[in-house]
Amino acid sequence: MKNLEHMNRITFSLLLIFGMLAACKQDDETSEPDSPNITTGTVTDVDGNEYATIVIGDQEWMAENLKTTRYCNGDNLRNERSNSEWRTLNMGGWAYYNNDSIFEDSFGKLYNWYAVDDERNICPCGWHVPSNAEWEKLINYLGGDSIAGGKMKSAGTQYWATPNINASNESGFSGLPGGSRNFNATFDFNGQYGYWWQAKENFGILAWCRVLGYDNGEAITYHLYKTSGFSVRCIKD
Repeated sequence: MKNLEHMNRITFSLLLIFGMLAACKQDDETSEPDSPNITTGTVTDVDGNEYATIVIGDQEWMAENLKTTRYCNGDNLRNERSNSEWRTLNMGGWAYYNNDSIFEDSFGKLYNWYAVDDERNICPCGWHVPSNAEWEKLINYLGGDSIAGGKMKSAGTQYWATPNINASNESGFSGLPGGSRNFNATFDFNGQYGYWWQAKENFGILAWCRVLGYDNGEAITYHLYKTSGFSVRCIKD
């Protein structure tokens, strides 16, 4: 009888150990992250600003807005604070939103069209302002105009106004609402909309840009005045 009780105790102990091992194995299997394979890196501009980068499909994009004050070859861009001068500026220029450097850390600088349409290259060397075809490739990879914006916007309302519709940032693009400097030089829409130049003009006074907004999940194409000030994202050559 004692031998039987002893055997039962051993059997119970073994079952308990096997159960614990099985539970540990299950926890290990379910603890692995269920996320896509995202490749990140960095790039540094001529001013020494370092940017996070993200591979999306077969393209590598900056995951932050440009902050440089110089072209790739070291030539200076013009920092124009004056509204009257900005409206008539026909050379590469930049400004902080509201002419206040407090906005730069999160949102970068705002640049006019003439800054991006310059052979000296506003982007870090080896990178460039994306063409219409390159923007289209990104947006199509993310499912098309109607849903790509949500996948490109940073999530939450730390930077974006409520409700920041469909913002998941599943692409890693981390789009932020840097706002704009309008063609008449006034500042607007920080926290609501992000505008990014693309390397293509439309008519004489207009050029193309891409827009993400707090109130929708789309990636919208507009043509706006070249004297506007928008954010810039660069793509690797």
